[in-house]
Amino acid sequence: MELITQYFPAFLLVFCRISSFMVVAPIFSTKSVPRVVKIGLSFFISYIVFMQVGFNDKVVADGYFIMSIIKEVMAGLIIGYVCYMFFTIVQTSGAIMDMQMGLSMANIIDPLTGLSVPIMGNLKNMLLMLVFLAINGHHYLIRALMDSYNWLPLDNNLFGIINGGTLTEFLARTFADTFLLALQISAPLVVAMFLLDLALALLTRAAPQFQVFVIGVPIKILIGLAILILILPGFGTLFQMIFDRMFNALEQLFVIFQS
Repeated sequence: MELITQYFPAFLLVFCRISSFMVVAPIFSTKSVPRVVKIGLSFFISYIVFMQVGFNDKVVADGYFIMSIIKEVMAGLIIGYVCYMFFTIVQTSGAIMDMQMGLSMANIIDPLTGLSVPIMGNLKNMLLMLVFLAINGHHYLIRALMDSYNWLPLDNNLFGIINGGTLTEFLARTFADTFLLALQISAPLVVAMFLLDLALALLTRAAPQFQVFVIGVPIKILIGLAILILILPGFGTLFQMIFDRMFNALEQLFVIFQS
């Protein structure tokens, strides 16, 4: 009983960080993963991490313990949010493509998240998740989460790091980089649709008898699908670049945690 009262606070802090990571992290946060599996996986990972770091950091369940729980929850959410931002790149680029192709009104319900998502974004998101699972990316995510205790131990100063402004600047810069990358991915189709709109506008001026609104939408959809087929083979390299940037961002985040 004395051992339980001595080490249970440290285990609870480890469990708070890992369970909060599972709430927002890609793959693990989807609705297709049952809650029982998420809780069980969080518990077993917490047990493994606790056996490595829990005996080194002595945690006392005093008035400061509540603040420690808040810090661990925030740490897990920040790590998971950084990973999640890179998975939203394909959703954002898909939404931009759908808007240009005229498919923005044909959103569907994603069974993984339960949200209304663009068709192209959902297609690329499924491909991204399949590639991520194929290269065992979820194993690397769990490994990165376990390594975070080497950079941000249980007796951390997360509030001081947040107050310093470095972490906020990093998150804002990462969000801007992911949005810029989404624009770059959708750029070929956006430029093609712009040129098509320009051609239809010139056709309207030259031959007003043509109903541009009748022929324009089917042409934009067909050309958009043709461009998508052309750029589809390059998605493998594109996804690899996204994963490389995601893990580089995690490394930069851990360096900020250590400062």
